[in-house]
Amino acid sequence: MHILTQTRVKNAKPKNKPWKLADGGSLYLLVNLNGSKYWRYDYRFGGRRKTLPLGVYPEISLKRVRELHLAARELVRDGQDPMLEKKGQKAKTEADMDHSFKRIASEWFEVKMADKSDGYQIRIRRVLENDLFPVLGTQPITNISAPELLAVLRKIEERGARDIARRTRQLMGMIYRYAIQTGRADRDVSADLHGALQPPVKKHRAAITEPLEVKLLMGAISGYEGSIVVRAALKLSALLFQRPGEIRHMEWTDIDFHTATWSIPAEKMKMKHAHIVPLSTQVLSILTELHEYTGQGNYVLPSPRGSNRCMSENGVRTALRTMGFDNDTMTPHGFRAMARTILDEVMGYRVEWIEQQLAHQVRDSNGRAYNRTKHLDGRRQMMQAWSDYLYELGLESRESAQPISRQAINFLPYRHRLAHPETSC
Repeated sequence: MHILTQTRVKNAKPKNKPWKLADGGSLYLLVNLNGSKYWRYDYRFGGRRKTLPLGVYPEISLKRVRELHLAARELVRDGQDPMLEKKGQKAKTEADMDHSFKRIASEWFEVKMADKSDGYQIRIRRVLENDLFPVLGTQPITNISAPELLAVLRKIEERGARDIARRTRQLMGMIYRYAIQTGRADRDVSADLHGALQPPVKKHRAAITEPLEVKLLMGAISGYEGSIVVRAALKLSALLFQRPGEIRHMEWTDIDFHTATWSIPAEKMKMKHAHIVPLSTQVLSILTELHEYTGQGNYVLPSPRGSNRCMSENGVRTALRTMGFDNDTMTPHGFRAMARTILDEVMGYRVEWIEQQLAHQVRDSNGRAYNRTKHLDGRRQMMQAWSDYLYELGLESRESAQPISRQAINFLPYRHRLAHPETSC
């Protein structure tokens, strides 16, 4: 039989020592000297008297505590200790928290993203916090089903971000693999969604490929008024035409001035195959000058925020915008399309040499991939000729350069020309 009322519980005041308000069945409210109120249940188990804490008032109401009290009494009648049951539930809750998707994903981020660029970290963090944590964050990672994950990815698709949805599935795969490695998951649910998403919309990256337009671009680069590092990055992007990320992550230890080569390790390459880039006399001159400024660090093109990190992925893009080339005109990736087109159509070099220098998957007549030293002598001659060509078009010293005019930018014919597809580079 219950004795307490909500009014009695609310109005119970502290006294000169802790005191109890009984509710029947050994359930009571303990009122402490400071006015705090705790629910308690006294019971006997195994011949011993025990006290089970049931919460703090008013967080636990009178109605709720009676439900908890009834459940605890039933455990005692069934020969179970409610104290041990509570500890087991607490341990399970703590284990669930340790195995929650948010906990594991956050831990993965700290471990795996530490050496990544600021921009990449920001993009990953945005996907986690905006798309994944609100829906999946509190769940144990093993409880997430393939249909549930697919529903999250579908919402991303619905806002027109197909590529982000695809990358989010890849991100989930990396997190699942980390969970498996740390013993908190048995399998990667995201693998079940292979082929379930809509194909990404093919994007186009703008590139300048007409010699007259290239001449204007080279003149603008030579007249660039920014930092030494960014100006060198612009020139190297044009002269070497490797992927922007590979240019930015170039390290001094990868450069061999004696053999005039840049050896890119496999782990830095998109296709995960080591690559060799012959260096022209012009490139060696740029690197020699740049070494006086950045040679004390690891990166050839370091970030202004510290030599222990490479230049931002937006460094070259921002410089192009500053010179008047918007995103529909020229991109950092566009230097690759520029070299591929002119080396083939204007200068007449062999396509397999060009493709191999672009680090594309080139195969011989037997279907075998060319090794990294294939046609190296021919590619070295081609790279020197390419540098000579760009310098003839205006990629000269800073002193002799003239910045491109706004009028020239506005009348360039490539403003109305279809850009090159992303999949080609």
